[in-house]
Amino acid sequence: MSLFTGNKSYKWLVTGVSGFIGSHLLEELLNKDQLVIGIDNFESGQESNLDDVYNNVGDERWKNFKFFNKDITNFNDILPIFQNIDFVCHQAALGSVPRSFKHPSRTNEVNISGFLNILESCRQNNIKNLVYASSSSTYGDSEILPKSENLIGNPLSPYAITKYVNELYASIYSKHYGVSATGLRYFNVFGPRQNPNGSYAAVIPKWMQALIDDNEIIINGDGSTSRDFCYIANVVQANLLSVERNFLTNEAEIYNIAFGEANTLTTLLELLIGEFEKHKLYTGKIKYGDFRKGDIHHSLADIKNAKKFLNYSPVYDLRKGIKEFVPWFINNSQKYD
Repeated sequence: MSLFTGNKSYKWLVTGVSGFIGSHLLEELLNKDQLVIGIDNFESGQESNLDDVYNNVGDERWKNFKFFNKDITNFNDILPIFQNIDFVCHQAALGSVPRSFKHPSRTNEVNISGFLNILESCRQNNIKNLVYASSSSTYGDSEILPKSENLIGNPLSPYAITKYVNELYASIYSKHYGVSATGLRYFNVFGPRQNPNGSYAAVIPKWMQALIDDNEIIINGDGSTSRDFCYIANVVQANLLSVERNFLTNEAEIYNIAFGEANTLTTLLELLIGEFEKHKLYTGKIKYGDFRKGDIHHSLADIKNAKKFLNYSPVYDLRKGIKEFVPWFINNSQKYD
């Protein structure tokens, strides 16, 4: 049975709805004629992302969305919003390893205290189905590849600590309060609406903006660092499949969400250059810098559990994702000026 068969519209709550991942979940749910409540305070999300969704889904479907400008760290503000909600997709967080070193207190406040507020709001409103964003950073200093859900190391950053604590709290709330809270350990998500600006931008949009602006591309390290890059469409698929599994089984679990393929930064840059050369937007300015504090050198996900239990089937590898993302970014880069 699928949640999306027939004409039933469930009521969903998406936190961090104006963010990169949250806005894509919103768009997919509205296109499936679901009712969506969104929470965001625009600390890291952008109102332009909601404008994009509106333009893509149209007036009629947009009427099924209601937005609240709230901060998840304020429990009394968000608690009433959880009334009569069927499913919660929790994406709100302060991401970025470097930001967590610079602002550990705020990272803790949003990612741990805020997450506890989400769990408690679910408990008090008798919401059984919560899917939340965890992170591959929880694997820490473990050098075992591929990364398997039951083998983690010591966290290497304040951000990684917060995501691991989320998983611990989710387990407690599942066992003792009946909140089926499933965590998705995202691996290097990329795609449209990912902000390229600021010191905490992810590598793919940051390099793409540098190519457009004819600026230096800075590689942290020697280029051999590898990542399991995961396109946004794969992540949206995983979230909805996780909610469906919760709905049927009421089990709280942890899943790696990635493509299951490692690519070095050198390979990534070659793919980007190849696409940008088609638009005559590459001039060859590359600079190698130091490895970033708290970064692991290699990452690769074992996704067999997500495939087996969620029926997760990622369609977009890095190459296919880049081919779709680059034209979008070139046409929309002015939004980030």
